[in-house]
Amino acid sequence: MSYLPVPSARPAPVRIGLVGAGWMGAYHARSLALRIPGAELVAIADPATENAAALAAELGVAKVTPEPADLFADPEIDAVVIAGPARFHAQLSIDAANAGKDVFCEKPGAVSLEELARVEEAVAAAGVHWQIGFNRRYAADFLAARRDIESGVVGTPQLLRSLTRDPGNGSIPHAARIPQWTIFLETLIHDFDALNWMNSGAEPTSVHVTADALVEPSLKEQGFLDTAVVTVRYSNGAIAVAEANFSALYGYDVRGEVFGSAGMVQAGRSTDTGALRYGAGGLSAETPRLNIELFADAYTQELLDFAHTVRARRAGEAAPDHGVPLTPGLPDARRALAVALACIESATSGAAAAVAGVEALA
Repeated sequence: MSYLPVPSARPAPVRIGLVGAGWMGAYHARSLALRIPGAELVAIADPATENAAALAAELGVAKVTPEPADLFADPEIDAVVIAGPARFHAQLSIDAANAGKDVFCEKPGAVSLEELARVEEAVAAAGVHWQIGFNRRYAADFLAARRDIESGVVGTPQLLRSLTRDPGNGSIPHAARIPQWTIFLETLIHDFDALNWMNSGAEPTSVHVTADALVEPSLKEQGFLDTAVVTVRYSNGAIAVAEANFSALYGYDVRGEVFGSAGMVQAGRSTDTGALRYGAGGLSAETPRLNIELFADAYTQELLDFAHTVRARRAGEAAPDHGVPLTPGLPDARRALAVALACIESATSGAAAAVAGVEALA
């Protein structure tokens, strides 16, 4: 018996190194190793080498190091996924770009606009691809809503809403160790991008914040905030509201809505599936408890888009066409960060604050 030869037209995989093997980094690692065709996880860098080594052994990854610089210097690595603490994102992106690596960076891209400008300079000089982890864009319902907006379903956007309610039990473990302004820089920044994305063609011009420590009131004096409502004004006149809370007893709740002159679209749900229970005690449903439950597909799709885009660019081909603007890059990172920083100013002063750099964004 003999088999016929089959020519292989499969392109070489994008070889990716991971920086940061914590909660989100480990999930991305499993996606890259198991769920992303065309990508290969080849190395993991994390100062906690014991955890990184265990993750690498689980996934069959041969290279582990405490130093991200080892990944940047490795000629066998094409691109990196940055999932370390937010305060290191900018410098890691700069170092990776300077080494010629394409970059996927978890949000935020930086913690100041000055830092992000340095990232922009390094990325432009190196000519690499840089993508930020605004996964909400890749959730099927949010993407369907964006396509509806593009097709004119809502007409001119007038009112927008986005909310994030993290799961909790009425208290926040390790709240005292959560960095100040996390609610704006790492939680609501997703909502700011979603609002910017769904109000395409307009720029955020000002914000007004009401925020407090309602879950952990004893920590308010040290600057901790766990609950916030943000009003955002846009250059097209639209008014948006973003809200967040760190302890929803019923699970992880993320939703969005755009109302306009011709109609309305909504995205997101607070139930795990469409299945409902009807019984003597009333109506009930399962709810997602983790971000990796609610956005499992979205986390996969954003890395799939990254791998496809990197491979296309390296082959001199066009990037994937999604029908609507989708892949979030540096301009999107800057827009969302500018809103988050204006929120910090508003929360500090109690007054409305202008969003910096609107003219440059436009």
